[in-house]
Amino acid sequence: MITRFLGRVFSGRLFRPPQPKIIPFSEHGIARDAISACALRVTQTLQRHEFSAFVVGGAVRDLLLGRRPKDFDVATDATPEDVRGLFRRSRVIGRRFRLVHVMCGPETVEVSTFRGPNVMEEGDERVADEHGRILRDNVFGSQEQDATRRDFSINALFYDPASQEVWDYHDGVADLKKRRLRMIGDAEARYREDPIRMLRAVRLAASRGLEMDAATRKPIRRFVDLLAHVPPARVLDEMLKLLLSGHSAQCVEQLRDEGLHRGVLPLLEATMGQPLGQRFVMAALRSTDERMLAGKPVSPGFLFAALLWPEVLAAWRAFEEQGENSIPALYHAMERIVDAQREKLAIPHRFTADMKEIWGLQPRLLQRSGRRPYRLLEHPRFRAGYDFLLLRCASGEMAPEIGEWWTRFQHAGEAERAGMLVQEGAPGRRRRRRKRRRHGGGGEGGQHGGETKAEG
Repeated sequence: MITRFLGRVFSGRLFRPPQPKIIPFSEHGIARDAISACALRVTQTLQRHEFSAFVVGGAVRDLLLGRRPKDFDVATDATPEDVRGLFRRSRVIGRRFRLVHVMCGPETVEVSTFRGPNVMEEGDERVADEHGRILRDNVFGSQEQDATRRDFSINALFYDPASQEVWDYHDGVADLKKRRLRMIGDAEARYREDPIRMLRAVRLAASRGLEMDAATRKPIRRFVDLLAHVPPARVLDEMLKLLLSGHSAQCVEQLRDEGLHRGVLPLLEATMGQPLGQRFVMAALRSTDERMLAGKPVSPGFLFAALLWPEVLAAWRAFEEQGENSIPALYHAMERIVDAQREKLAIPHRFTADMKEIWGLQPRLLQRSGRRPYRLLEHPRFRAGYDFLLLRCASGEMAPEIGEWWTRFQHAGEAERAGMLVQEGAPGRRRRRRKRRRHGGGGEGGQHGGETKAEG
């Protein structure tokens, strides 16, 4: 199969396979004990059965940057069936390109067969759509071809644990030293093949402190609409990686700089154009980054709730001004904004359900009299609603004393709690107070200290 591709011209990019620069351990310093036990076992088993096997891509890149990789991928010349036969706890996945997941205890290593060029033989199924996006990719090839098929030079790096050598096909190590993100081949063609690469470029540049070279960056703004042709599940997966990268604040800023937010979070433009909305979103993103970098759990539902809240709040106020009662207006606003967002990024129901619960708790957190605060403490989503309230206080949307009240109330004894309850006044005063406090009283409250946890 491989030989039928040799000597073919494929878009002028794969005709002459590059020869790797083989970098010894003495120059790169990555010891084999930096590789996870499962990835080491997978490469050793494949090599013992006379297959090539390398740790590849993002893990090698991150080790060279001095970072601990989140996961380890392996590339090999063994077919998926070969790999499946060598590992009892494994399964073949994927339709666009078949992969094997090998499980070792709690760790999973993704094993891919070296990919070859997408060349259409007579009678073959169509491999790309009218926009150039690759639909079928089960074409195996050589290691050199696989390196060229990868997106960025810094991801075309192969590490052999046996020899502790790095094989560098496209000067990725030099690019890392220059803090440069560079697409392999023609950037326009590569984005057409897979528009997700545009989101990946933003994520890698922002989270690894890299700068896109001019040729890599130039086509992005023109190609934003190509994201509409990508399966929603893939867009969501890449957006979650971006938002949970530990550098979501920088990633979202760069999304806007490149115009990519229009393809995934179009409502963000209106939000970030308002000082209050921008402060709220950036406070939420910074809080998320702090938790991710500290190894604490983060709820995607909480994060999406924060990103869309300024638009929900604006719609809520608009519906109230049209004469709707406060709570029905809030739920009307929720549906309106979730439906509008769904046109670009279909947030799964499991996340939208969490988002709506968090939003729905906000007016209840303003009710600080009678038995209502006690009942709210028992609500299963109280902590998420409270953390969301603290973000509203920190951004200046709400008066900080409301968040401070709930912080004290949670930890106070029964006698102190009873003394903290807000006393209801006369009927007329109650109506005026409800009107003033419906959204928390507004105002430019100061920054509220303490931890804001993006968790459920």
